[in-house]
Amino acid sequence: MYKSLSQLKYLLAGLVFGVIFVKAEVISWFRIQEMFRLQSFHMYGVIGSAVLVGMLSVWLIKKFNIKTIQGETVTFQARQFNRGQIYGGLIFGLGWAVTGACPGPLFAQIGTGATVIVITLLSAIAGTWVYGKFREKLPH
Repeated sequence: MYKSLSQLKYLLAGLVFGVIFVKAEVISWFRIQEMFRLQSFHMYGVIGSAVLVGMLSVWLIKKFNIKTIQGETVTFQARQFNRGQIYGGLIFGLGWAVTGACPGPLFAQIGTGATVIVITLLSAIAGTWVYGKFREKLPH
C-alpha cells in the first residue's frame, strides 16, 4: 500500500507536466511543423529556455553540492562525443518532423484525444527495442 502511495507523486508530477505541455502548445503538431519550417520562434524559445534551466540547475548542483532527496551525492560523468550521436540525432529529428511528436509529449498528446499518436508511441517503443538489440554493433 505504501509503495502505491509513494508512486502517486510521480503520477501527479506527470499530470502537471502534461498540462504545462498542453498549455504551452508544445504538443501542437502545427507548432512543431512551424519550428521545422523555420516559421516561428515559439518552439525554439521553449527548447532554449529548457536548456538554460538545465544548465543553471547543473551549475547550482555542482556549486552547492546539492544532494538528492534521499541524501545521495549527485554525480556527473564526462561523456565523449562520437559520430553515432549525429546519426541518432538525425533519425530522432526526422521522426519528430514526420510525426509531429517527440517522446516527451506523446502521452500528453494521447491524453488530449489524439489517439493516432498511439502509433507513434508504439514506434518509439519499437525503436528503443531495436536500439537495445543492436547497441553493441552500433558506433559508440
